[in-house]
Amino acid sequence: MIKSRIFITTPIYYVNDKPHLGHTFTTLIADVLSRYFRQEKKEVFFLTGTDEHGLKIFQSAKINNKDPKKFCDENSSLFKETWKNLGIEYDKFIRTTDKDHIETVQYVLDILKEKGDLYEKDYKGLYCIDCENFVLEKDLINGLCPFHLKPPINISERNYFFKLEKYFGLVQKEIEKEKLKITPNSALKETKGLLKQKLTDFSVSRIKEKVQWGVELPFDKNQVTYVWVDALINYISAIGFYKNKNNFKKWWEEGYVLHILGKDILKFHAIYWPAMLIALNIKVPNEELIHGFFTVNGLKMSKTLKNTIDPNELVRIYGSEATRYLLLSQFPVSSDGDIKEAQFKEKYNTDLANRLGNLISRVLSLENKAEFKQTKFNSSKIKPNFKKILQETRNNYIHFMEDYKLFEALQEIFKLVDYCNVYISQNKIWELVGKKDKNSKLLLEQHLTDLSITLEEIRNLISPFLPKTSEKLGNLLKTKNPEPLFKRL
Repeated sequence: MIKSRIFITTPIYYVNDKPHLGHTFTTLIADVLSRYFRQEKKEVFFLTGTDEHGLKIFQSAKINNKDPKKFCDENSSLFKETWKNLGIEYDKFIRTTDKDHIETVQYVLDILKEKGDLYEKDYKGLYCIDCENFVLEKDLINGLCPFHLKPPINISERNYFFKLEKYFGLVQKEIEKEKLKITPNSALKETKGLLKQKLTDFSVSRIKEKVQWGVELPFDKNQVTYVWVDALINYISAIGFYKNKNNFKKWWEEGYVLHILGKDILKFHAIYWPAMLIALNIKVPNEELIHGFFTVNGLKMSKTLKNTIDPNELVRIYGSEATRYLLLSQFPVSSDGDIKEAQFKEKYNTDLANRLGNLISRVLSLENKAEFKQTKFNSSKIKPNFKKILQETRNNYIHFMEDYKLFEALQEIFKLVDYCNVYISQNKIWELVGKKDKNSKLLLEQHLTDLSITLEEIRNLISPFLPKTSEKLGNLLKTKNPEPLFKRL
């Protein structure tokens, strides 16, 4: 499908704690893809935000002796501040405590109730407060939630349920026909495994006396909306499903809808959410990009282990641009991986200060010494070998970016950087500087033409990943000022 108008979303993040590397990784992927598609002259709407209802939020606020709304206000602002520090530019930041969102949730539930897709029943089950989700006994590890390693609580209450079983086959058909594309293939296989389980109808509400902090059901004031249902609706409330039909049509109905998320919430997005959309007579998302889990220094991120990393601290040490690079260059988006914090300094110095930074300094210094400071190099005069490698790099880069392979796209850029550094050394270009004969001058000018045009291409390629660096490099190429892009640590 041609992606000429793209609606890119992250999950909305729970505000019971401050932003961590998991949130950061997902949001950086979305930011880089948004910038790339805009650079390719596509229309893009990038949505992120915070999930602010539920028992866990209520309890966290209580522990901190704060009103739930005030607690949410403070923690939501931490996400905005972190994204600003990382140079992440979204089009809208939604909060589930926004009035428009709450009204949309109630509007959606009213539609589902009127259609007969919601019904009441008594339910008993195990509930993990940290997951805000019911868990099956067979999935527990030594009686503990596999994600949070805490015992779930027994819940017995009368709730409203959504008729998932009614729409289960339709969801399956949408996935089989790739109207809902699940990327990568490993996530598709996992989704198909979930479909084979024949999941049952799911709860859309909780009793208000047990969960006081949530969106009231419009047809039952004694119940609040189950937090996951509330959260999923953000994707359509943010673009005007309830109050701005033209905007909703533009971005959802006519746009290419791309959800970016971690695989821990795959079931909700790949099965529950499409079922709700089909019931509402809305198209399913075009694609869901599922990224892997990652550990930190070989261990699962945990406050108990004290191995969580504050992205703002990384920005303080390395700067926003380097932090973006260090996180996205660790491993492929679709794979599980390990964040090796101990290697950040070495990787910063090797890749950014030495490979990229040194190349730019070498080329600009040569231009200055060779008195080409005022020269505007002509791309039509580039040699065939450089022209060929630039075309190959560009083709590979576009292929990777269109497939959301950011790690591989970065590798492609740095292969070009390395080619130029080796080229300078092998041809000993510096030895031509100062020579008076015509052949030497012409040869030097050709070398600098090839290298300068290549640097301009590198500037374009890194722009989605390192936007400020790209802008600074553009200025250096104009002024021919060999100022270091990244100072060695």
